[in-house]
Amino acid sequence: MLHFFRFLFSRSFFWQLFLLLLVVAALFIGVFYGLNWHTRQGNFIEVPDLQAKSIAEVELILEDQKLNFEVIDSARFNPEYKPFAVIEQSPLAGDQVKKNRKIYLTLNPANYNEVRIPEVIQITRRSAESTLRAVGLEIGEISYMDNIGKDMVLQLRYDNAPIAPGEKLPKTSRVDLVLGNGTIPQQ
Repeated sequence: MLHFFRFLFSRSFFWQLFLLLLVVAALFIGVFYGLNWHTRQGNFIEVPDLQAKSIAEVELILEDQKLNFEVIDSARFNPEYKPFAVIEQSPLAGDQVKKNRKIYLTLNPANYNEVRIPEVIQITRRSAESTLRAVGLEIGEISYMDNIGKDMVLQLRYDNAPIAPGEKLPKTSRVDLVLGNGTIPQQ
């Protein structure tokens, strides 16, 4: 026991303890600076706005900024964009990312499916809206005209022109409804 206490207070013990602390400190400093260098801490690139750009333009822009991209299959069609134009991106424009980050792009399909207008004349607004949405159309403006059938669909319109059931429109098109207001038309 006496030898143990003598060793604890000896010069060689303190020397070994000092060397151990020196190695541990060097290891911590090396790991800290090594991780900062390896992860490029504080070195960010701003994500460019790729909205409505073609895939060729996107490739040039992202290559210049040293970013990668991946195209995600799109099931949504947006008639406001050209075919194969970017309609969504993740991360969003203006976000900060690191070099070689992958940007996920959703493209507008080239030829989107057309759907037939279902027979919704002389049914209620609620049923007509459900039927139109079920085939992939959107409901546009609602207008009323004198007719005894309150909220009964009297006419469908697309781009301010009447359309008939059975005609084809691109999926996600906005269809306007003309409904009866519940009053008897004046003769």
